[in-house]
Amino acid sequence: MNLRKLRKNRQFSEQIRRKAVDEFRSGKFTAKELAELYHCGERTIYNWIYKYSPADSPKINVVEMSQSTDQKLKDLQNKIAELEQALGRKQIQLDFYEKMAELAKEEYNIDLKKNSSTGSSSGSRSTEP
Repeated sequence: MNLRKLRKNRQFSEQIRRKAVDEFRSGKFTAKELAELYHCGERTIYNWIYKYSPADSPKINVVEMSQSTDQKLKDLQNKIAELEQALGRKQIQLDFYEKMAELAKEEYNIDLKKNSSTGSSSGSRSTEP
């Protein structure tokens, strides 16, 4: 006995096809979601879009974005705000360190801005006899 299931060819009415295209164009559903909803292939949905949507044709590639551009813009604006806050904190920290160095110079006669990584200069000649 053959256990394979035969695929049935289904015919969708023009009204249903146009409804699916309108749902796609409005952004309610993606082509993949519509294919699952109507139990057909994603390619079928795109064929309907090409046929019933005046703006779309097979010459134009329909690209679906995983995130809307508005959401990406909001995310980038939030990132800019976070970076500006971090920059502000670093600037306050830098001002604090500069003020500490200035006070150390005035109070204790210590120059913290000097490069201390180089060793003391012993001059050009030896001081020993």
